[in-house]
Amino acid sequence: MNVTNDKVVNVSTKFMTYLFLAFTVFIAIFPFIYMVSLSLQTEADIFSGIPVIIPDVPQFSNYADIWDLAPFGRFVLNSLIVAGGITISHLIFDPLAGYVFAKLEFPGRNILFLMVLSTLMIPFFVRMIPLYIMMARLDWLDTYQGLITPFLMSAYGIFLMRQFMIPIPTELMDAGRIDGCTEFGIYWRIILPQVRPAMATLALLTFIFQWNEFIWPLIVVQTTAMRPVTTGLTLFNQEYFTRWNFTATGAVIIFIPSFLLFLFTQRFLVRGVVLSGLK
Repeated sequence: MNVTNDKVVNVSTKFMTYLFLAFTVFIAIFPFIYMVSLSLQTEADIFSGIPVIIPDVPQFSNYADIWDLAPFGRFVLNSLIVAGGITISHLIFDPLAGYVFAKLEFPGRNILFLMVLSTLMIPFFVRMIPLYIMMARLDWLDTYQGLITPFLMSAYGIFLMRQFMIPIPTELMDAGRIDGCTEFGIYWRIILPQVRPAMATLALLTFIFQWNEFIWPLIVVQTTAMRPVTTGLTLFNQEYFTRWNFTATGAVIIFIPSFLLFLFTQRFLVRGVVLSGLK
């Protein structure tokens, strides 16, 4: 009898647990579901006063019309250039700096590393005005270099790569030196293959952050042709009227590249999380 009661209690506990988890997952993804729903609605559905989750007649044509209502293709291209360029720059410079701080001995290394980390405590809004003045004096406003240059490296990326490189045995590096490998050869052939999960994580986080960046392009960009998708969506916001269906359509399109990149890098991302946990 007690065994039966225990089984009933266990089943009830599991059921309540799964029910609670399903509820929290639904709460988490409901904004995205509603965004997709808005992207498939007409303006009459949106302003009818009755919330619509499943439109009677889904307007898939919104995904085609948005490319004609605004230079959306140019917006996507701008975002790809900026986010892709910054991501590539991080993958080049952040591992190099991380290698220097992790494996090379030189006077003041720890102090210099603490100075790099201290930049994480400075809010971007504090650096925003000096960066804008710098870009203006260089005549880089409304240019790709003005959008990319302030973010060529990141203290977080350097910290991440350094932490992954520290546990790599120095014996491997010594063996490479004995074989006549240069310092850059050791970095390229021995160190980098060991930190590919960390680089995938860095690439994913950097691309998503820069792809969704809004404040800096809003400040630096002055013409419609140079807008990324985040600020390009503001074209659908007029003084007395907002075309929410096309704004939601653009938001769904913005989501797709980040989601695809996550699918391609999730194997390395999970491995990087596991390795960081083991360390």
